[in-house]
Amino acid sequence: MPHEAPDNQRTTERLRRLDTDAALRRRIRPLCRLAPGGVWEDPERGHRVGVLDAACGADVARIMGDGRARLVIADPPYNLELGGRRSGALGKRSLTAYLEFSRRWVEQAAAMSADDAHLYVWLGADWRNGYQPLPDFMLLMREQPGFVPRNFITLRNQRGYGTRTNWMWVRQELLHYVRGRPFFQVVYTDVPKTLGGYYKDIGGRRTHNLERGLAPTLRAGNVWVDIQQVFYRLEENVPGCYAQKPLKAIRRIIESSSRPGDLVADGFAHAGTTLLAGELTGRQVYTFDLDPIFAEITIRRLERFRQSGKTGWQWRSPFPEIE
Repeated sequence: MPHEAPDNQRTTERLRRLDTDAALRRRIRPLCRLAPGGVWEDPERGHRVGVLDAACGADVARIMGDGRARLVIADPPYNLELGGRRSGALGKRSLTAYLEFSRRWVEQAAAMSADDAHLYVWLGADWRNGYQPLPDFMLLMREQPGFVPRNFITLRNQRGYGTRTNWMWVRQELLHYVRGRPFFQVVYTDVPKTLGGYYKDIGGRRTHNLERGLAPTLRAGNVWVDIQQVFYRLEENVPGCYAQKPLKAIRRIIESSSRPGDLVADGFAHAGTTLLAGELTGRQVYTFDLDPIFAEITIRRLERFRQSGKTGWQWRSPFPEIE
């Protein structure tokens, strides 16, 4: 057998981008246990994974049943030509068509939500085209009954992309909406408090923020600088999933905006991060994706975690059958 490089010397993933490699998709598709419209139910915790359309009311009703989520997480296509490529999954459509798609999935997000619930939406901004669709989506959300804006969060990417004629791009945007009066729990980062200041008089004595704080670390704000972007050297990496979100980011959303035992929903499963984060934090998750391959990856990631304790495949393939 040929010698294989150690993990810390790998420079590429074992699997290419699943959204753009048609030949690879044809090889993987027969390995998927779900056909369009299918739903897998976890026999241990009751999680559900489906091959369904987040913008289709019948599909949402099929997986949700009588359940209503206290937290909905959405990572829809950004309407950008990601990585300089176009595909049916991550390609670009007209802004009018994209906003109509967004309106339909937001309506279904409302249908799957409890009366008191959170909605988090990851979104991109194309500076070459007036920063669309970010401001357009924000305006669309003003017209949606029920959800109101709560915050605008920026996740800093440690790896950025840029040009010598512009600033480096190192951010992802996360919009936070709520309906009703949902539960919210303050969470803390692992960044230590190191600077005194912000003085305040309490009981006749001048105190500073380090004394008044409830924890030795910084409270999470709306700029997240402590989360590593996923890449092939991290255990949680899922090769082939170009738009994978960090597990730490999804855990932070879940732990702040739901209680153990609550139902969490995600209509854009992709790499299965929401399902795994729910498993780790004691939530029940209903998640689905229009693509059977990403639904299969989602199920396999949960199964791999339960069998090995590993949160991903690092650079190895989730589909060893085709190697």
